[in-house]
Amino acid sequence: MTFASPLRMVHTEASLGWGGQEIRILSESQEMIRRGHQVHLIAPHEARISAAAARYQVPLTCLPMGRKNGRGLLAIRSWLATHPVDVIITHSSTDSWLVGLACQTLLQSPPIVRLRHLSTPVATNLATRWLYTRASRHIVTTGEAIRERLIQVNGFPPQQITSIPTGIDLGRFTPGDRRSARTQVQLPDDDAPIIGIVATLRSWKGHSYLLEAVRELHDDPSLQAPRLVVVGDGPQEENLVRLAQELGLADRVHFAGYQTDPAPWLQAMDLFALPSYGHEGVPQALMQAMSCGVPVVSTPVGAIPEIITDQENGLLVPPKDHLALAGALKRVLQERGLRETLGQCALVNARERFGIDHMAREMERLLTRVVRMGKGSGGPHRE
Repeated sequence: MTFASPLRMVHTEASLGWGGQEIRILSESQEMIRRGHQVHLIAPHEARISAAAARYQVPLTCLPMGRKNGRGLLAIRSWLATHPVDVIITHSSTDSWLVGLACQTLLQSPPIVRLRHLSTPVATNLATRWLYTRASRHIVTTGEAIRERLIQVNGFPPQQITSIPTGIDLGRFTPGDRRSARTQVQLPDDDAPIIGIVATLRSWKGHSYLLEAVRELHDDPSLQAPRLVVVGDGPQEENLVRLAQELGLADRVHFAGYQTDPAPWLQAMDLFALPSYGHEGVPQALMQAMSCGVPVVSTPVGAIPEIITDQENGLLVPPKDHLALAGALKRVLQERGLRETLGQCALVNARERFGIDHMAREMERLLTRVVRMGKGSGGPHRE
């Protein structure tokens, strides 16, 4: 246990979906519990994070907080009024508003830390400014680029914002034998190179551009036609399956769906691609691939350039450019020396920077400081 007085912390998440944001909440909570803190999660019953909480051994309370309405506000207020906690960490817009307003009505309320995961622009109106800078005691971002945008565009106080990138389990995401991994996940064990992506099937993750790039490679006589493995589920699944068929790639693209353990899928890949064109913080799947020693191709979107230096530990291409993406993929597949160098540099960087212990330690320090600053102040934050 790191501190003499363990923190009592609560995470709230109103989102019903699943992705890196939800994984960070659960993995961070799991690590904080291991470090001796008391952690609780509040989420809607129908949220996917609620179904996954038991797998991470994170205590859960389900409340009707999927929408910004009076029912959710009263439920959050009632819970906070009867469950003393030291700090509450909010993650999405809906739960941040519900918690922020609920705390305004309590005589004694815990300080709020707003965790901002994505690079999506934050509104510049007065109400949002109140939520971020007065209702919340501190803002945490998952990347320095997100922090800088909040300072430069929104004008939020820099001393009130800290960047703490997401960490991953380096003991779980490690290099593996590709043939053994392919056997484990039941992929064809032949000489065809495998390009992979692990991401929720959302439009801005760039799956459609990756399919078009693979089509270009499929028609290239200088290459052995690669396979594409798509790991994840989401709202674009039907559209992407249809696009693969329209491009004549139905027999070369494997839609694996959601996988609770993506590690063997990453270990089965020769090359990982994430052609996102918006909203990214620091994608966990990108860090996981790098931790497995897989060479990566991505885009300079959000905080991705904070972990990938072009030509050193990965390749970066312009977003929404399937020809540039195809060119980068072809280069990595054709140049064995480049492929090995990128994979090894990615692995070294991952081991130095991506450990979950670093994330937990920095969050622990920040939350402890926030709690100590708020001792005796009571009520919401005042500037």
